[in-house]
Amino acid sequence: MQDNRRVVEMLRAGNEACFQSLFRRYYKPLCTYATRFVSLSRAEELVQDTLMWIWENRNSLLPELPLKSLLFTIVKNKALNSASRNSIRNRVMRELAESYEERFDDPDLYVENELMQRLTAALRKMPPEFQQTFRMHRLEGMTHREIAEALHVSPQTVNYRIGQTVRMLREELKDCWPLMLLLFGHDFF
Repeated sequence: MQDNRRVVEMLRAGNEACFQSLFRRYYKPLCTYATRFVSLSRAEELVQDTLMWIWENRNSLLPELPLKSLLFTIVKNKALNSASRNSIRNRVMRELAESYEERFDDPDLYVENELMQRLTAALRKMPPEFQQTFRMHRLEGMTHREIAEALHVSPQTVNYRIGQTVRMLREELKDCWPLMLLLFGHDFF
């Protein structure tokens, strides 16, 4: 791992043992660094995504660019973007709660069971692989990497499926989306 040029050459040649060494060498330090900005579980996810990106884009790596710097820069940017999105989400959630407070205080407006039924019905309209991926991540708490390994797909495929499922749910449940977010939490969606 000391000779950056050699490591990049080996990665570009598809040397999986080199990638595994890189993964073992940088995974924990990158996670520790990312926790300065986000939670540990989110940090682990961002680091896994970053390392998988390195592997999938290994042919475009430049031997002159130190991998260590590249890894820490990518993780920092991903963590800052994630933290920024979360703070924006929190502000939007507070504003929604305030603007809909009167309607949400009306007990006839919603029944949690009814909302769960609507969510379940909307999920059933999704492709089976999207349903499975969404459930594994949101209900079972599995990371993108764990899901990818279990389903034999890439972590990017997992990310795509979850993103598409949330997008389709948002469209399908648009009339009650703010309420869904308040009841189930923005982390669920």
